[in-house]
Amino acid sequence: MRERAAEFAERARDRYGVDLDVLEFDAGTETAAAAAEAVGCETAAIASTIVVSPSGEDRDGDGEARRASGSRGSPDGLVAAITSGANRLDLDAVADHYDTSSASMADPGRIRDVVGWSIGGVPPVCHETDLPTVMDPTLDTFATVYGAAGTPSTAFPIDPADLAGLADATVVDLTE
Repeated sequence: MRERAAEFAERARDRYGVDLDVLEFDAGTETAAAAAEAVGCETAAIASTIVVSPSGEDRDGDGEARRASGSRGSPDGLVAAITSGANRLDLDAVADHYDTSSASMADPGRIRDVVGWSIGGVPPVCHETDLPTVMDPTLDTFATVYGAAGTPSTAFPIDPADLAGLADATVVDLTE
């Protein structure tokens, strides 16, 4: 097993007491369509983890940025959204949900520093920092969904209710 995938599996055991079956693929699974093809499932059954920055920055009269007082993001200012691979995350809906003025995709370097995983392989659980997490209700329509397991060529199957529980995710539709 690839080193990062083994690290993911070990974190899942240590943190949640679960043994997740990590699947490895020769081809990359960076996109939901590629992951679905590798796994042999519908694209909609791929649980894509997107790390977002609900900035909540408003400009004052002098053009200076100031943090919105109602922000409910993590102390690091990031949140995770687990979406169905068939759906597109609505950043305006994320901003509304977290009571900020805007939201944007988080910077890849910041994701690596805060979450501990690189984009293309960010798992929905086992992050370095606990992030507020939302989950697309579309995933609940499947008996099994597949999330990244720490690398762009690994995935793991899981019941969506179990995934929501492990991720401490709020199930809410924030997709387009």
